[in-house]
Amino acid sequence: MDEEKTTWHPGEVVPSSGIYECDCGGEHHWSTDVKSHRFPPLPAGCSGEYWRLQTQAHPEESLG
Repeated sequence: MDEEKTTWHPGEVVPSSGIYECDCGGEHHWSTDVKSHRFPPLPAGCSGEYWRLQTQAHPEESLG
């Protein structure tokens, strides 16, 4: 996973499988995404702009 980038917009390619949260601050919009798929649109009524990783699905893959 790209260590530099921490947020992704809807439609971008998912860098690592996991649970992502929107940036609206309400912590109520979550998406479980699979590596190499595309991020879904944010939910209707969400004031956020992007997704950020909350929980990585396979953290052992990031170990070198």
